[in-house]
Amino acid sequence: MTHDQLVDPAFFSRLENLELRARGIVEGFMHGLHRSPFVGFSVEFASHREYAQGDDLRHVNWKLFARQRRLYVKQFDAETNMNLYLLLDVSASMGCRSKGISKHEYGAALAAALAHLALKQHDAVGLLLLADEVVAHLPPRARSHQLREILRVIETTPPRRTSDSGRAFQQAAELCNHRGIVVILSDLFDDLEALMKAIERLRFRNHEVIVFHLWDPWERYLPLEGHCRFHDIETGEVLVTQAEGVRDDYLAAVQAWRDQLETECRNRAIDRVELTTDDPLDQALLDYLVRRAKAG
Repeated sequence: MTHDQLVDPAFFSRLENLELRARGIVEGFMHGLHRSPFVGFSVEFASHREYAQGDDLRHVNWKLFARQRRLYVKQFDAETNMNLYLLLDVSASMGCRSKGISKHEYGAALAAALAHLALKQHDAVGLLLLADEVVAHLPPRARSHQLREILRVIETTPPRRTSDSGRAFQQAAELCNHRGIVVILSDLFDDLEALMKAIERLRFRNHEVIVFHLWDPWERYLPLEGHCRFHDIETGEVLVTQAEGVRDDYLAAVQAWRDQLETECRNRAIDRVELTTDDPLDQALLDYLVRRAKAG
């Protein structure tokens, strides 16, 4: 994917009046957007400047004074109020494209929009690309160039043929070190028990978890007729059958899986947002953020 495919300035402009707020307690501070479990706030060292009357003496660098006989105070960059972790599935199944864009392209554009939104709030955003393992990892930062780094990692990381969501999410949980919001962008095509066990680890670490469950319209509704050749993108297995003969059973199986997935997510206080790649991305995200804001 190219930078132009991931960034839609018109879409981004429509996000200007929206916020992505954490529902629980997160680490950090920022103008009351998110509640902090700490008194005061955490900071990280940025640079020195000469002491000025009224500066807090606790910030004087006395070791530097001993060497130069001049007073300097430490300047700090305030840490972000929230960490947003974007977990994007890059396994081969995400390359499914019956029309328009693939699930991977849709998820990547959604990740870029969420990163833009969070960075606009001065939150820190990190990225993890997942398949059979964590393929790429960009730690959370609130720097001005973080969006550019996120786009670069997405653009330059090729998809993996296989997936093992359970294993990949277990690894990801170890890399999501500070409490915040974890956004999963995936088709979730894997063993449900292993997947939920891995996501439980994220919840155990007190992350709020949002799942954008992505479908290609073909996968969701099987709108085909006649004899069809079905090709498994990850295993290479091929099945030839008549669409009308399997559609009812297929849709019933899909519905049962969706119901089970929704129940498992709801039991763990996880937001699951179903999207197909023919859903207008801007409206889908705006609708969710508005619903989320109303729910508090």
